[in-house]
Amino acid sequence: MSVKASPDPAIERDRLAAVRRYDILDTPPDGAFDRITALAADYFAVPVSIVSIVDEDRVWFKSRHGLPDAEQTARDPGLCASAILQDEPWVLKNAAIDPRSLANPLVAGEMGMRFYAGAPLRTRDGFRLGTLCILDREPREFEPAQVARLEDMAMIVMDELELRLSATRALEVEHERRLESEGLAETLRRSLLPRRLPAIPGAQLAAILRPASQAEVGGDFYDCFELGSKRWGLVIGDVTGKGPEAAAVTAMVRHSTRTAAIDGKDPAEILATANRVLLLAGDENDHRFATMIFVEIRQTDRSFSVRLACAGHPPMLLARRSQIIEALTTAGPGIGMFDGAEFEARTIELELGDTLFLHTDGLTDARSEGGFMNPQNAVSLMSDHPDASATEIVEAVRVFAAREGALDDVAAIVFKVWG
Repeated sequence: MSVKASPDPAIERDRLAAVRRYDILDTPPDGAFDRITALAADYFAVPVSIVSIVDEDRVWFKSRHGLPDAEQTARDPGLCASAILQDEPWVLKNAAIDPRSLANPLVAGEMGMRFYAGAPLRTRDGFRLGTLCILDREPREFEPAQVARLEDMAMIVMDELELRLSATRALEVEHERRLESEGLAETLRRSLLPRRLPAIPGAQLAAILRPASQAEVGGDFYDCFELGSKRWGLVIGDVTGKGPEAAAVTAMVRHSTRTAAIDGKDPAEILATANRVLLLAGDENDHRFATMIFVEIRQTDRSFSVRLACAGHPPMLLARRSQIIEALTTAGPGIGMFDGAEFEARTIELELGDTLFLHTDGLTDARSEGGFMNPQNAVSLMSDHPDASATEIVEAVRVFAAREGALDDVAAIVFKVWG
């Protein structure tokens, strides 16, 4: 006869919940557990050693030294299923004559197992997940000191399971924290960008901000807004630093720039206003500055007129339909650097098919196969494909930055006279 394992239903329900909590079932082989079963087999001089987990209707083997072809066995009748019903190790000195094991396939089957000793794997809250067990084909004695050593090894197995669970929980916490950080950062980034780009008759407008880190707000930003009387303002900039402090400076620069533009100031005066605002808001312990370009676009009878002013920012690039490439800039330091800084402005006339490309330095930090991408490479994208839309050009920038690995945030604005 055999003894059927009959756990208390309520306790068994909670025990199975503990098994699920450790999330160990059907996981790949693990060297840590394999080393323990190999050590147990060697120490006790037995051919087979197993780390088992008792599931609802099976006994699954996490590690099985000396039993390579068996991954699991039925729970009933099961030696390990019986072993988890008590706190003490379960020992069968001669399974051939022990009524508790006669029906077990390891005993009655081809293996002909005669000796079994299993120490339960107890969790910190008292649930027995399975066993560390050793098996032999010959009957044998098992002294109290040996029982104690088997229990010690079972505790090592549990230490590994606890370590694995702690690592999993740490990863989950980190993942949740990262998702929360990314969500907050995305919300903050969206608040610093225009809700939508203005529609400009006779032209295409597209923009992108690709953050280097989804979990952190950088200093790159852009803005596009209508000024009335067939005029529009484009701004691209880069504030030093990252995080909430950089976001606060970005918001300040963006607001002061918009206000000055709506008041009808010239681009050079707009940068001077932003410079004064940033200097007044700073202090000796936290001095921040920014580079930026302000562009005023005015629709004319023939096409568009552009007036720009630059504050220490990478030049705006102009790709003519004739494939002539120009780097457009004006004199002026970064804003927030010097009191009384002066800025210059210049005017450019656009023709049908001309394209303006404004970007931050994160784009030139992105590596390509031939080295760093430079402004000429960026403009060649437009000059080589004069029929590409502004949206297609921005998408090409996004693909390049993602593929080549931008080291910093990447912001870009494309304005194309379309007709």
